[in-house]
Amino acid sequence: MTPPRPAAGAPARGRLAGALWAVLLPGALVVLVALSGVVLGRVYADPLLSRLMVGAAAGSVLVSVAARRLPSWLVAPVSVAALAGWTLLSLRLAASHAALPGGLGEVAGDAARNAIPRLLTAMIPVQPAPDTVLVPVVAAWLAGLTAAEVALRAGRVLLGYLPPALLFAGALYVVGPNAEPAVGPTVLFAAVAAVGLAAPGRRSDPAADPAADPAAGLAPAVRAAVRLRLAVASAVGLAVVVALAALLAPVVAGQVDERPVDPRRYVAPPQVESLDENPLIRISGWALNADQRLLDVRTVAGSTGGGPPRIRLAVLGDYDGVTWRVGATYRNAGRILPAVDPAPGATTDVVRQEITVADLTGRLLPAVPTPREVSGARVAYDPASGTLIRPEGLVPGLRYDVSSIRETPDPNLVTVADVPAGDAVSRVLRVPDGAPEQLRRLATQLAESNGAPYARADAIASFLGEHYRVTADAPSGHAYPNLTFFLFGPRNGGGQRGTSEQFAAAFAVLGRLAGLPTRVVVGFRPKSDGPVRAADAYAWPEVLFEGVGWVPFDPMPRPDSEPRPVEEDFRPQPEEPPPSEVPAPTADPSATPPAAAPASGPAGGGVGTPVLVGGGAGGLLLVVGAVLATLAAMRRRLTRARLERGDPGARIAGAWRELADALRLAGRPVGDDLAAAEVAERARVALAEARAAPGGGDLDPSGGDVDELADLINQVAFAPGTTTPAQAVRAAALAATYGDALRDARPRWRRLWWRVRPGPLRWR
Repeated sequence: MTPPRPAAGAPARGRLAGALWAVLLPGALVVLVALSGVVLGRVYADPLLSRLMVGAAAGSVLVSVAARRLPSWLVAPVSVAALAGWTLLSLRLAASHAALPGGLGEVAGDAARNAIPRLLTAMIPVQPAPDTVLVPVVAAWLAGLTAAEVALRAGRVLLGYLPPALLFAGALYVVGPNAEPAVGPTVLFAAVAAVGLAAPGRRSDPAADPAADPAAGLAPAVRAAVRLRLAVASAVGLAVVVALAALLAPVVAGQVDERPVDPRRYVAPPQVESLDENPLIRISGWALNADQRLLDVRTVAGSTGGGPPRIRLAVLGDYDGVTWRVGATYRNAGRILPAVDPAPGATTDVVRQEITVADLTGRLLPAVPTPREVSGARVAYDPASGTLIRPEGLVPGLRYDVSSIRETPDPNLVTVADVPAGDAVSRVLRVPDGAPEQLRRLATQLAESNGAPYARADAIASFLGEHYRVTADAPSGHAYPNLTFFLFGPRNGGGQRGTSEQFAAAFAVLGRLAGLPTRVVVGFRPKSDGPVRAADAYAWPEVLFEGVGWVPFDPMPRPDSEPRPVEEDFRPQPEEPPPSEVPAPTADPSATPPAAAPASGPAGGGVGTPVLVGGGAGGLLLVVGAVLATLAAMRRRLTRARLERGDPGARIAGAWRELADALRLAGRPVGDDLAAAEVAERARVALAEARAAPGGGDLDPSGGDVDELADLINQVAFAPGTTTPAQAVRAAALAATYGDALRDARPRWRRLWWRVRPGPLRWR
């Protein structure tokens, strides 16, 4: 049997199909690989990485197309040589873009050693640098090379799509939740892949090439059987695809709204040394070596009004009762750092400085707050605190340029601003357990007379500046015992004096006890451009105000000022004795008695002395009795208003205030920083100790279930509107029972004073 002849136009159609195949498929591969650069470039600060990956995609595919007539074993070395050239060019461009010092060899070696960890620990948006572009560029070239060899040389187009698909999936994984969903690039990827599959292949015309039809040349019966088997296999394959789609579609659809996994959580970011975790302890050492040269600073640009700007080294926001810690999360950053919008009404100016490291050690990199651009050193940055580190550590002679935005808040806004609250600032509001009672009382005293947050902060700063002395030889330490000795220790025994370490730490702790979000900053206050010496190192506290940001305060005493004794303005108040037990003044036996006055009697025409004394005493007793009766009535009216008026939530809150007032009347005040459960625990301890005192052991053991009352106030706070009138009645009964029990556990005269003491009428 004579095989069928090809049609007359078959050669032309074959050449056209070959031309389309030679253009469309390589172009599709280039686009597929380049789309990974588009996806990954969304988390980079500028398009340099995307351009480099597009170049790698085009270069790798074009090298394979140009070398298609060479043996397959020779294509890989040629392509790798081209890859080396493109990689070196990419590293040079990235190093120039990041303004990194050093030669190309040094930069390339450092990037090869640290590319993957730095890429996964880099801050978003990522600055293109040699270590953040090396892996994507090399991966794009290798994906293009593999895809071109499999799809073009072996003719396995679908299998050749696997490397670009894996690269695309890897780019999506690296981006994670740090950018919007890549819907556009994904749709374009699928469309370009379909175009590449639809491109006519070299053997797409059965008339031009009989081998393209597997049933050509067979007997009709055999050909029919072969085609039937092919149709059945195609139908089974289609059914399998449809079944998989039906099974996997719900799973995939359920993941659409899920937050992608961030691979950065599996890689530890750059860490500070133990010495840098708490640089506050270095203040005392620097104070004793005042002439040590730590830095050399030259201000290139920026306003110098009011003296040189403060240079910040570290921000410490975590306190555990023993030490302050940095607690920052640093991410590798490029030359340009993320910008933050200034607070409303704040004035800003740009400060540019050239800083040279001398004897300063560690990894923390000093800069005027807040840095925006750093050149001359590879840095890691913590956006929350605005501080820098050099992961490799500081070395003498290191020189870098830093440009900062110095922000000055509007004083009119600061004085009336509130302070934030909630989980977002709980870290800088937290007061560790074990705060000494003297600290709490001092914070309460300073806060009671100053309602606005700024007034509270200014009162704390003024108290510290007026009552304490700065000395360079004070020992280091800022744990609770150290601060207690600094604030209340005897002046002749080393107390009431310290370095800026104790002043800043005491302010921050007292501020948190007064409800202010605080932190401690360590840095330098140079007197002029030039050497920054150890004597210029100091610490200062900052308070966070809503809508304003962090505002620094200066609790240090003024030069040449003599501190006042602490006892003049703060003394733990003893329990006030009742009028009946005020001791009468005793007469001095050595004093000469006054001469007796001539008796005046009726003969003198005046009223007798006993009558005057009796009338005056009676009138005084009536006035005192009226005042005490009025106070008792006002106290009862306040209690009824709290427990009987308002909705159930307001009445439960009133019962909780009754409990707090009872503790305060008993000399056990609780701060606003304590949770309800902690207040309940203190209430139980206070009642137990009162009953254990002499005269209190034979009392009724009932004292109210304060834990139940704590649960009710938590329900009011965290589930408002859910309390019932019955719960309000129960809360009132619990508060009354506890107050009565705590009052009855006290001596008789204290019970009388408890009922008329005017304190609850004015306590907030």
